[in-house]
Amino acid sequence: MRVVVQRVREAGVTIAGASIAAIGRGLLVLVGVEAGDTPADVEWLAPKVAALRIFPDDTGRMNLSVRDIGGAILAVSQFTLHASTERGNRPGFTRAARPEEAIPLYESFLSALDRETGRRTARGIFAADMQVRLVNDGPVTILIDSRRRE
Repeated sequence: MRVVVQRVREAGVTIAGASIAAIGRGLLVLVGVEAGDTPADVEWLAPKVAALRIFPDDTGRMNLSVRDIGGAILAVSQFTLHASTERGNRPGFTRAARPEEAIPLYESFLSALDRETGRRTARGIFAADMQVRLVNDGPVTILIDSRRRE
């Protein structure tokens, strides 16, 4: 699994002109499930995201997690995180998991984030045509890949 974590002042998702999710201060997490990912990837990644210390403490140092600040998380599925651009100019998506594999892992990731933070994770709708808006704070943007646990 691959996630892009963005520290935000606010973020939201709109589908067909209707707002379906919105948060204030917290994290926007774009979630890509790769073919072959397992529940072990979820169980490694969700605690990592919840504990990621990217919010400033009283001295301005990035030392606090979303849990520490009582922030919210908005998670949005995004298969394009596994795009291959090695050949030509049209991205290939063969590394992205098929929906029958990806949906259960995405849902499991959401549940794991709920458990790790003690609050419900706001979410997009899997495979929907979504418009995502955000005010990136910092900007702070982190890429985490469960297959690179170095």
